[in-house]
Amino acid sequence: MTEQLYTVIGGSGFVGRYVVQALAEAGHRVRVAVRHPNQALFLKPLGAVGQVLPVAANVTDEGSIARAVEGADGVVNLVGILHGGTKQFEALQVEGAERVARLAKAAGAQRFVQMSAIGADAERDDVDYARTKGEGEEAVKAAFPQATILRPSIVFGPEDAFLNRFADLARKSPFMPLICGNTRFQPIYVVDVADATFAALTTDTYQGQTYWLGGPKVYSFKDLLTYIMDEAMQKRPFLPIPAGIAEIQGAVMSLLPNPPLTRGQVKMLRNDNVVPEGALGIDAFGITPTPVESIAPSYLVRHRPHGRFSKKDAV
Repeated sequence: MTEQLYTVIGGSGFVGRYVVQALAEAGHRVRVAVRHPNQALFLKPLGAVGQVLPVAANVTDEGSIARAVEGADGVVNLVGILHGGTKQFEALQVEGAERVARLAKAAGAQRFVQMSAIGADAERDDVDYARTKGEGEEAVKAAFPQATILRPSIVFGPEDAFLNRFADLARKSPFMPLICGNTRFQPIYVVDVADATFAALTTDTYQGQTYWLGGPKVYSFKDLLTYIMDEAMQKRPFLPIPAGIAEIQGAVMSLLPNPPLTRGQVKMLRNDNVVPEGALGIDAFGITPTPVESIAPSYLVRHRPHGRFSKKDAV
């Protein structure tokens, strides 16, 4: 494969580090565009000297993005937030996404990948996250018609903020709060997401399409929490919380700097987070999705009581 230059916007984040690794291992040069380049220095050893270069960029700043995408063969935008005010969601997930796509197109990039999410819906006016993700998709496609849109379900892996968060909650709380326990999820391994991103960035095959990325198994929220507690060896009784009450709690928690729950997230929990029947999925990339059970035990073990081992550990 001929060496090319790829810009990864938001490359120091959870998904970004694996995208950078995939590109570097294939011999490409990678420009990691982040607000604070010093926080992306840990990625430099993924490649040879000078192969992985962190640069300062902010999706709200035209000039910094133009410099970050200059000369790039392909660009991926991974920037997104889970909580914040309406203006912040719009600035980052709509205006920022449009800016990156438009400037990448102007700079001559051949391929563009926008990381979205299952649940993105430009018509949904009750959840800023979902609405702006959907509007961001539309803005990207208007600016870069050949863009590839990726919509993953919840993404798991050693650094994830989902399985780890609930395992930590089980360790610290005497009970496990349960909201919308029948809602379905289809967790996708971060490396599989990165591999799909790599394929969309480095070949023309996937241009102009939207792909829904889900793992091999669908779980109810309650079953997924049960699995997390089992692996973390933290047995806690469930405390069902009506969605209406949870929305009130989420609204109050939203006032915190890093809220564990927001009202919008509760509303999102009312809807299944799975790949729709007939949609283009992970198999279109020739990727066999990795089961949660193959990866999660290796990192959920750190949430166990000190010195505790299960029978599976001895196998």
